[in-house]
Amino acid sequence: MADSRIYFNSQPLLPIDNHATGHNDRVRATASQPQQGSFENYFEAAKKTVTFSQHAQARLQERNIQLSEDTLAKLDDTVERLAQKGARESLVYTGDVAFVVSVKNRTVITAMDGTGAKDNIITNIDSAAIL
Repeated sequence: MADSRIYFNSQPLLPIDNHATGHNDRVRATASQPQQGSFENYFEAAKKTVTFSQHAQARLQERNIQLSEDTLAKLDDTVERLAQKGARESLVYTGDVAFVVSVKNRTVITAMDGTGAKDNIITNIDSAAIL
């Protein structure tokens, strides 16, 4: 039998038009501005950060590849530059580690160290960056 009860959210609803209620708009606007700015900053930073797929995380772990903050910063910057050039799938080689990156999704698809990259053929990429 269907449940005929109605559930209401416990969060209070605020009126859209503050002039009708007599509340001061200036107080409300200044209280919400820092939160919006911090969310926007966080959101922009998150959009520019490269993520690692589960496959890439597994390869990093099984090949015992450690990434420094400097390497991650270079990878983020390189993916940003590749996106500006119109790249879609790229090989990013950082000297001792090679990454195959989906530039559009800003996701590392796989990673290999120097010994793992030797004698391998990498396909379905449209660009490469050597750092």
